[in-house]
Amino acid sequence: MVWVYKYDENFVWQAGEEILVDVENGEQVPDGYTQTQPPDGLYIAKYDPDKDEWFETASQDYIDGIKQEYFPTELEIVRQQQAELVFTLMMKGVI
Repeated sequence: MVWVYKYDENFVWQAGEEILVDVENGEQVPDGYTQTQPPDGLYIAKYDPDKDEWFETASQDYIDGIKQEYFPTELEIVRQQQAELVFTLMMKGVI
């Protein structure tokens, strides 16, 4: 049994549509699927059947638009400072 990965009529990966195929017992990979797994980190993966590989089709503007910069909340900052203080006190034998 192997996982196969679905792509649409434009060869764009359809995430969550993977299925198991029993190729060892003669089951055929259905049309619109490939055994080649899309690599992690692609935003809009597109399959090239001639090269049997996936590549990125998302523009940099699209990628930048969905990436969000993370800023910790004040509570998270205070908790981190408290953890560092407790650790420092424990290492010096105060606690």
